[in-house]
Amino acid sequence: MSTLARLLDKLAGRDPADAVAAEFYATMCAMPPHVALADKLVRSTAAKRTALLARTDDATRAAVLAWLQEPEATRERDRRLAWLRADAANRLPPIKRYYRGHLADFISDWGLTTDPRRIALNQPAQVPFVLFPKQRELVSWMLDLWRTGRSGVVVKGRDVGASYVAMALLASLCIFETNFAAGVASATEAKLDLTGSPDTLFAKLREFLNGLPPEFNGGYVEGKHSLYCRINLPETGSSITGEAGALAGRGARKSLYVVDESAFFPVSIDAALAQTSNVRIDISTPNGIGNSFYERAHNDAIPRFDLTWRDRPDRDQAWYDKQVSTLDPVVLAQEVNADFAASREGVVVPAAWVQSAVGLLERLGIEATGARYAALDLGDTSDRCALAIRHGPHLEWVESWSGAGSDMARSAERAFGILDRHGIDELIYDGDGLGGPFDGFARLLNEKRPEHARIKVYEYRGSGAPHNPSHRAPRTKTPWKDYVLNRKAQTWLNARWLFEQSNLAVQREQFDKEAFISINPKIPELSKLMAQLSQPTMSQNSAGKLLVDKLGEGERSPDLADACTMVFAPRGTWRFPAELFDLL
Repeated sequence: MSTLARLLDKLAGRDPADAVAAEFYATMCAMPPHVALADKLVRSTAAKRTALLARTDDATRAAVLAWLQEPEATRERDRRLAWLRADAANRLPPIKRYYRGHLADFISDWGLTTDPRRIALNQPAQVPFVLFPKQRELVSWMLDLWRTGRSGVVVKGRDVGASYVAMALLASLCIFETNFAAGVASATEAKLDLTGSPDTLFAKLREFLNGLPPEFNGGYVEGKHSLYCRINLPETGSSITGEAGALAGRGARKSLYVVDESAFFPVSIDAALAQTSNVRIDISTPNGIGNSFYERAHNDAIPRFDLTWRDRPDRDQAWYDKQVSTLDPVVLAQEVNADFAASREGVVVPAAWVQSAVGLLERLGIEATGARYAALDLGDTSDRCALAIRHGPHLEWVESWSGAGSDMARSAERAFGILDRHGIDELIYDGDGLGGPFDGFARLLNEKRPEHARIKVYEYRGSGAPHNPSHRAPRTKTPWKDYVLNRKAQTWLNARWLFEQSNLAVQREQFDKEAFISINPKIPELSKLMAQLSQPTMSQNSAGKLLVDKLGEGERSPDLADACTMVFAPRGTWRFPAELFDLL
């Protein structure tokens, strides 16, 4: 490559050395013929295996059989290491360069972890720590926060590997970055570092570092570079230190600070951590709403990442159903469903019912049929706009965007674009507050469109009278106008009924096949939607009317959930059983 070409690449942000590093990595990962054949044999039937081996020469056949006899968990790792060591002087530098820019690959290629539950299955307890897709997203998300100097919150369920991913990432940054200083905090010292315990954060760090080949461990030797709540990497001068409880954040400045299970800290550590690092990442399962973690998780100014059991490729509805049958409902909601409202009273739509609705059509073997239309909840600077699309009983899509600037024209244009992509020609919008002028912007957009492509727009007012206000509420002599405060309360109660029917369907009990709800499990903002649906609570006002409180202390408007309930709001005959009010 000419000097001019190199200069142009650097000006464009491209370094030729990165391309070389990528080529070396691709070569290392490429399977040699005997490994490719072995992989094919493993995935073939017995008859096909015999035929494949019959067409293979003796040398290749011997190599294939030798490969298959090696420990399955580590044989590919060992093969790559042998390739690397065969010409370490030329191969190691570009491979290290590649890994420095691709830490998720580094963790998956060389990390090891221990799962003692595998022993009962006659499988080795130690296995490669291969990141599943959502864990890779978590690594990228954390790195982006670090590089841009922002803090974030990870809301996790039980046993999804979030803490191990975080520890592996901190160790990797220390290996590839010079003078990187990482901080780790836990509510108690027993969770941070405890001799003999394999469950502490520092035990995870040591396990990851001890499992790395010496070419990639930063010169780490446990007896020399590991002390209580402290690890040093001699090759880079980087370090990881730990602090517990109220002492968290009282130490020296850090490049990145991870607070593990921060919802369980006995005291707030916000003030102590304020000047410790520019980047603080809280990772925790929920623990109610009276703590700093809840506030940070519901602060739109702080990026949030959700990681639950649904993100694990090896878990399905059958696994979840087993948890339902064995765990206390509050434990299930908090630890498995990552529900902040697990122990709150008066929740309109319980989290377990929302879980039941996810992917329900597929489980029931039912195809979505019926009307297709959308609902739009409009937000301003502090809230977000959200649009939900319905196909019969199926919540097909939900999407949100920032309402900053209260640019109604832009939001209207974006909403129309989403409807066009999904083939929807009917939209309900919230006419309260900011929604007032939306009809005018929608009219201007429609005037520019061919008549056959125009969107039919209808106003919905949650503050208005309930649907069919003079009709009696079920099993009462009270008309709806005297039973609920407004249409919004009636709409959320309707959503409760639909989700309850979905839950009955999952439990194989009799349910209303004409009035339930199913949620598309592939919605990108699914975790946020599910959390918001279980946020509102129900009570009675001084006049004895039912009302729905969507905003608890420190909570943001449930924009996605509002759009969802609005798109399912009754528009025809009202069907509402009295059992709905057992909550009260």
